[in-house]
Amino acid sequence: MGELAIDVDGLELTYSDGTRAVRDVDLQVPEGELFGFLGPNGAGKTTTIKVLSTLLQPTGGSVRVNGFDVVDRPRDVRRTIGYMAQETSIDNDLTARENIRFACEAYGVPRSERAERIDELLELADLADVADKRANDFSGGMKKRLDAATALVHRPPLVFLDEPTTGLDPAARNRLWEYFERINEEGTTIVLTTQYLEEADQLCDRISVIHDGEIVVTGSPEELKREVGGEVLDVELAEDGPDVERARDAVASADAVDRSAIDVTEDGLSITSPQAREIGTDVLLALRDADIPVLGFNVRSPTLDDVFLAVTGEHVDDVEDAGDGSEPLEASR
Repeated sequence: MGELAIDVDGLELTYSDGTRAVRDVDLQVPEGELFGFLGPNGAGKTTTIKVLSTLLQPTGGSVRVNGFDVVDRPRDVRRTIGYMAQETSIDNDLTARENIRFACEAYGVPRSERAERIDELLELADLADVADKRANDFSGGMKKRLDAATALVHRPPLVFLDEPTTGLDPAARNRLWEYFERINEEGTTIVLTTQYLEEADQLCDRISVIHDGEIVVTGSPEELKREVGGEVLDVELAEDGPDVERARDAVASADAVDRSAIDVTEDGLSITSPQAREIGTDVLLALRDADIPVLGFNVRSPTLDDVFLAVTGEHVDDVEDAGDGSEPLEASR
């Protein structure tokens, strides 16, 4: 795997009330990778990122970032990372240029290098044309790109992005994706957390799916999709038609597919099978014989939502926020 930017062995983090937020996490991220944590709210993504960036103190295990132990040498870790939180930290009263200049001062970038660094980051963030406009006038996507630029002023080899595109429209999200890909191509290791399946699929070299504080599976997007065990046949049923569970019973009784591979969706049924294309006719006949109208059907490759369902038994959107208000053990600063 080459040199490791992140090396985690048995990470544990327990809240003050005894709740285990992260449990026995093992993780290795090589330098130059674009790595993602995928999971719903409360799964442990942000908690893990905060431990890696020294914002939270681990309660067990070994964690090394850029070769430094996060407990023994937190200042060295902070010196070699950038961190972009879910909420932007830019000053809306300052211009884009002034925000980056302030970050340069905060990170101790030498005065002789600041002007060149500011221009470089404005260009990278595609903000050069609005460099002297106040951030208050920027769109949400522009503010996010500016926030990421301020995290890069000291040229850290590793950057943490905590749900960086939350709340953005699709166009702004795509612009930010391009920005992250550009940074990564220039050699920066990126670790991001996301609830967006499409985002993880588009950006990440590898992904860890996190559920209830544990990593349940890790691999490339394609490797994870293969975990599903075949293609997916989606069957759309009429909203005012028979109960969807009756439709599920009808398909299962036809012996074309095992009942455990039939999932109820908002539109009807989703059937996973290595023979998804071959069983389509049998499925349609079974529904017709049961007098269940079909509006449409489609065979597709599995998505990362299918992966999450396969490895956890739940859809990402159906998992409730597990946060309970308990306080984590803060890192000493």
